[in-house]
Formats: sequence, structure tokens, C-alpha cells
Amino acid sequence: MDELVQAFTLMFTPGSELSQIILLTLQMAAFSTVISTAIGVPLGVVVGLYRFPGKRLVMRILNTLMGLPPVLAGLIVFFILSRSGPLGSLRLLYTLPAMVTAQVVLITPIVCGLSATAISGVAPRVHETAHGMGLSRRRELLCLLYECRSQLFSIMFVAFGRSIGEVGAVMLVGGNVQYKTRVMTTAIMLETNMGHFEYAVALGVALLVVSFVINSIALTLQERTSAPEAQGAYSRARGGRLGGGKR
Repeated sequence: MDELVQAFTLMFTPGSELSQIILLTLQMAAFSTVISTAIGVPLGVVVGLYRFPGKRLVMRILNTLMGLPPVLAGLIVFFILSRSGPLGSLRLLYTLPAMVTAQVVLITPIVCGLSATAISGVAPRVHETAHGMGLSRRRELLCLLYECRSQLFSIMFVAFGRSIGEVGAVMLVGGNVQYKTRVMTTAIMLETNMGHFEYAVALGVALLVVSFVINSIALTLQERTSAPEAQGAYSRARGGRLGGGKR
């Protein structure tokens, strides 16, 4: 119990190691999520919206990569960024950009696959409506993204949750260097290996609290984006009933 109180005290103590670990964890998860979303969502739209030769093969590859072991993703990035690798001259190994790169490799297929599934489920209905209204292809695409906004929000925060809870890939390319690449998951592993179980549990609880706050914000945003759609559906349904009564 004392370790838990100590952990929460250190969370809100500026300059403490734990507050620095939490800040670095949030930075890593935020950058990874933004980059993965920027890459994965457009690719998911293309895969889910268009028909092309080899689409089934692409979907199978995506489904395989969605289950990519984190250690394997970290190993790939490690080889690329190591001194003997093609990008070794950049000296990015054991830095925050290296951890973000590993996370992007791990998360982008998840974002792409889930986005493709969401888009393909809504696309036929949107295409029929847009074709009937005579909308251009660009406006049809915008309408499609608007209709899928709630699912895309959910996918983005699934990616964030995957990133903030990752340990294998981050440990390989980050090295768990104190005050430099140590994040909450690697800190929990370190404290557990050192036998500091109470403090490791306290760090785990702190990680859950951070995740709860982020997910609460995500749920609020999702509810706000879904509210106008639900209100519009209710109005249309109500108008239909009133119109039927008049006839």
C-alpha cells in the first residue's frame, strides 16, 4: 500500500523519474498512433473501397501482420537501425524515434486492416446514396469517411492502447535506458526482475489509470461524434411515422 501511495505521489511530482517515464510513454504512444493512423487509414480506405487484382491476398497479408509478434517487429527495426544496418549511420538505436518506428511497424497493419473492414462494410450503402444524389467521387469519399468517423475514432484509440501497453519491441530497440528510453511497461519489467514487486504493481496501477483517462476521453469524443448521427436517424424515423399517419 505504501508503494502505491508513493507511486501516485511521484506521478504528480514534477521532475521525478516516474513523471518523466509517464511523459515519455505518452509521447511514444501519441507519435506512434498519429503516424500509424496517417499511414494505415488511407491504405485501409484503398483496400476496403476499391477492387483490384490480388485484393484477397493483400487482406490475408494484413490479417497476418495484425498478429505480428512484437519481438519480431522490434528485431526488424533493430537490424535496420543497428550500426551494420542500412540506417545505422543515423544512430537512432536506443532513442525515442527508434521506439516509435518499431511501434509504427507493429500498429500500422492493425489500423489498415480494421479501417479496410470498416470501410468495406459502409461503402456500398454510401455509394448507392451518393450515386442517387449525383455526388462527385470526391464528395462520395468525404461522405464515406464521415459515415465511418466513429469506427475510425475507435480504431485510432485501439492503436493507442496497443502502443502504450507494448514492451517487447520497445525493449529491443529502446534498451530501457534510464531518463532516455524507459517507459512504463519496461519499468514494470525492470522492477519485477529486481524483486520490487510492490512497486511494480504500483506502476501497473498507474499505467491503468493513465489508460483509463485516455480511454474516457476517447469515449467522450466518440459519443459526441455519434450523437448527431443518432439524432438525425431519430428525426428521419419520426418524420416517416408522421408522414405515414397523415396519409
